[in-house]
Amino acid sequence: MEAMKILILWGYFLLWNPLTQSTQLYPGIKVRITQKGLDYGIQAAMEAIEVIMKTNGIPDFKGSESLDFLKVDYVDYNFSNIKINMFSFPNISLTPVPETGIKILTNHGSTNISMGWEIMSPLLKDGGGATLFLGEIFFSGLGNLSRSDTGHPSMHLVDCHVQVGHAHISFSGELSALYNSFAHPMEKPILKTLNKRLCTIITDQFEEINANISSLEVVTKFGEDVVLDYSLLEPPEITQSSIDLQLKGTFYPVENFTDPPFQPDPFTLPERSDSMLYLGISEYFFKSASFAYFTTGAFDITLTTKELYKHLIQNPQGIGSLFSQIAELYIMSRPLMVRILTTEPPVINLEPNNFTLNIPASIVMMTKPKNTTEEVIVSMDFMASTSVDLAIFGQRLICSLSLNRFQLSGPESNRSSIEVLRFENILSSILHFGVIPLANGKDFSKAH
Repeated sequence: MEAMKILILWGYFLLWNPLTQSTQLYPGIKVRITQKGLDYGIQAAMEAIEVIMKTNGIPDFKGSESLDFLKVDYVDYNFSNIKINMFSFPNISLTPVPETGIKILTNHGSTNISMGWEIMSPLLKDGGGATLFLGEIFFSGLGNLSRSDTGHPSMHLVDCHVQVGHAHISFSGELSALYNSFAHPMEKPILKTLNKRLCTIITDQFEEINANISSLEVVTKFGEDVVLDYSLLEPPEITQSSIDLQLKGTFYPVENFTDPPFQPDPFTLPERSDSMLYLGISEYFFKSASFAYFTTGAFDITLTTKELYKHLIQNPQGIGSLFSQIAELYIMSRPLMVRILTTEPPVINLEPNNFTLNIPASIVMMTKPKNTTEEVIVSMDFMASTSVDLAIFGQRLICSLSLNRFQLSGPESNRSSIEVLRFENILSSILHFGVIPLANGKDFSKAH
């Protein structure tokens, strides 16, 4: 009996395991940052940290020290309004630590700080301004990388160690000459206090950076009707030579964040590290874009006589021929409209250097007599095959289409195959010289 229970449990496991694998969520976009990328990113990162440090400054700190050389039992001091004027870390490195984060290491750093000061002792009470130079700064820490509940990257500083080896303070004010004469003995307690507190200060600054990262958008609009979700699916994958980010990479209609009725397939990035950044985009990314745009009706285009003329003017030799062929079939004394709409989401197939887009659609030629509704001249289905070149410039997504093949199927009527063929030639010209230039001119740039 027990053996039978075990067999049943194994059976459930074998049935359940393929199910969980089939519903596993793979990314639509993969990003790999190599060591070269980290090395290049150091400068930008340090500039950002310098801006934050200069903007926020350093919290006030105070303490009490005895000055034996002046026979003073204690001096209470308070440094306030501390501002960083100069910030330099010429030797800094970022190194991936597998499954953990990024090791940050720097030495020979320096900074110049201005601040206000107050002192109180049994002998005197005074205040003023001062400049503090800190040199021989050594810092090491581990930036732990993870994923937040909202799909944002998250970074927290752990294993912090800071050591400042040199400090020089210069007082300003009426009695600055007096204070500067015994400034050197005061530098030791300043160093002691700073070395105790700097890790707390730096950790707080990292938390602010993390808060800024957490506020970044992971959903952005393309045009007015479609958004792209590129949130993290799981924590960054860290190896000795790179950091991999797996992003959702799914397009949605603005008003509907329901996942498309298909799942992404797994894919891998090349095992290379000679570039700073590798970006992998799966077929799912494009399929979700096609589905989202189809759902919003973006592939429903109506061209009026004026628009046809505007886009066909590029081919003046073909205009007369085109409209003369239409006139042979129909007496066109009224405005002409051509409506092209997809009947299913366009089918995308990735190819080397570009991808193909097979568009199942219908084309309706209409006329609109004055003060009446549209009258349909003819309605036919067609399949168009196009090649698409994709380029990203800043926050603009540029698609360039070219027509590979066009095939028209007429309605079941008495219309002859010759007529259908003539329409196929006409409508192929409209697509080639009218619709495709219009689509190529469509702005898919980031709206917000």
